[in-house]
Amino acid sequence: MQLQFVGCGDAFGSGGRFNTCFHVTGESVNFLIDCGASSLPALKRLAIAREDIDLVLITHFHGDHFGGLPFLLLDAQFTRRGRPLVIAGPQGIEMRLTQVMEALFEHSSNTKQRFDLSVVALSPEETRTFGAVKVTPYPVVHGESGGPFLAYRIEAEGRIIAYSADTEWTETLIPAGRNADLFISEAYYYDRIVKNHLSLKTLETNLPEINPKRLVLTHMSEDMLGRLDTLGHTAASDGMIVEL
Repeated sequence: MQLQFVGCGDAFGSGGRFNTCFHVTGESVNFLIDCGASSLPALKRLAIAREDIDLVLITHFHGDHFGGLPFLLLDAQFTRRGRPLVIAGPQGIEMRLTQVMEALFEHSSNTKQRFDLSVVALSPEETRTFGAVKVTPYPVVHGESGGPFLAYRIEAEGRIIAYSADTEWTETLIPAGRNADLFISEAYYYDRIVKNHLSLKTLETNLPEINPKRLVLTHMSEDMLGRLDTLGHTAASDGMIVEL
């Protein structure tokens, strides 16, 4: 199984990076974690076959994590996708998806898809299974609008992938990421403490309790990108592949 960082940038494209989108593939799984606004061109640049993707997991409703769905769905329609697709995310996802479809492409939410589309709302700490993918969401803290906000602990093919999503430090990151084969964590700033985002120094303080087998940092600001050679941790880059 492998995870490829289709996009690992922040909302503002710091460092010229694409918005958040991770592609996970294995013998029995093929899914995305988040689908930010720039995800469709990023997927095409990496020659990733969108037809083969079975599931999209959305962590929250900010554009850099959610805004690519209208483009992905319309692309699927126009390329005559036949394979069913599941989109799962926080409570309210069906209404939010309709709203963003209409905001970007008027009347597109009323178009009958050529493929079976299921939109599933997830509840915090309630595990759901999608084929060979088992997903447990954990609530995280990322402001007042654009939520609910979820981190994910994902089990597939004997491996565990955890993703903090966008959040300030919260104790739920410990069970979400504990002993994961891969823990992908936001590290927006190096040591600056701000609401709704996580600094690397805060993460490092709590990392022994999470104890992941492998850590990769993502969603980094220019402050972090200027320090990549001195971080002491693996930092994501667009296109980077992690073997699990």
